[in-house]
Amino acid sequence: MKEDNKLDISVVVPLYNEAESLPELCAWIERVMNENGFSYEILFVNDGSTDESWSVIKNLSTKNPAVHGICFSRNYGKSPALNTGFGAAKGDVVITMDADLQDSPDEIPELYRMITEDGYDLVSGWKKKRYDPLSKTIPTKLFNATARKVSGIKNLHDFNCGLKAYKNKVVKHIEVYGDMHRYIPYLAKNAGFDKIGEKVVHHQARKYGTTKFGLDRFVNGYLDLGTLWFQTKFGIKPMHLFGLLGSLMFVLGFLAVLVVLILKIVAMNSDTFDFYVTNSVYFYLALACMVMGLQFFLTGFIGELITRNSPERNNYQISEKF
Repeated sequence: MKEDNKLDISVVVPLYNEAESLPELCAWIERVMNENGFSYEILFVNDGSTDESWSVIKNLSTKNPAVHGICFSRNYGKSPALNTGFGAAKGDVVITMDADLQDSPDEIPELYRMITEDGYDLVSGWKKKRYDPLSKTIPTKLFNATARKVSGIKNLHDFNCGLKAYKNKVVKHIEVYGDMHRYIPYLAKNAGFDKIGEKVVHHQARKYGTTKFGLDRFVNGYLDLGTLWFQTKFGIKPMHLFGLLGSLMFVLGFLAVLVVLILKIVAMNSDTFDFYVTNSVYFYLALACMVMGLQFFLTGFIGELITRNSPERNNYQISEKF
């Protein structure tokens, strides 16, 4: 018996309207666990499903004590579901997978080995051969190429694969919010868990229901990536960005003012050259740059005040302490 009720594996399954696939998925996971002698739990996180998903989960739990369920009162999204599941997970290794049977539980033993024996903090699946339509695969390729560039995690081909494995301490030290589940490897890296691996996994065609993917998720994915990049680079030092932009605007405005001043002096000492300040493009350039520079500078200053008064400003992850 493991101390503190620890288990070998926690399988976290976020779901929304997947009632048809749950019994088959649960039986599949149970078979894999029993064949390999793992102690385990299955955490189904019902993200406000409007079908019979929650009733199915409760029924499965009566047949298998390893099955546990968390039910949201409404649909919050995949990231809150994962974050809640991570908080409840007791296993030494945490496996996440989607509930639509497109992720194969047969991958679990090798993912577990890569974490426990190879020493990875996180292992992400790569669905090298996909059965999705082009409307999903092409945006996915573009998204992953951008994510690799921005995050600096060059070895991952599929950031958004639902099938991943983690050391327990990784999921306890990251916060997955909004739609940041797409960038969990990036979040883990920022938290100091940079031993990130990848495993080619089998991708199965959807058997039940319909895909939850939409083009809005592709657009939102880039916006979230920009947010995460900004928080990583300037989250605790916003003045470094906004102060720099404000200073550049002030310099441009000052140069424009000099041009206007010089032209006015020349006009005042010339009988043939007329110059009206308000007719000059440099006057409006100077005005715009000065206003924008002040706004950028004040934005950075206010950001600094907020950061310095944040209760999380000195919340650093400590890997070891004597």
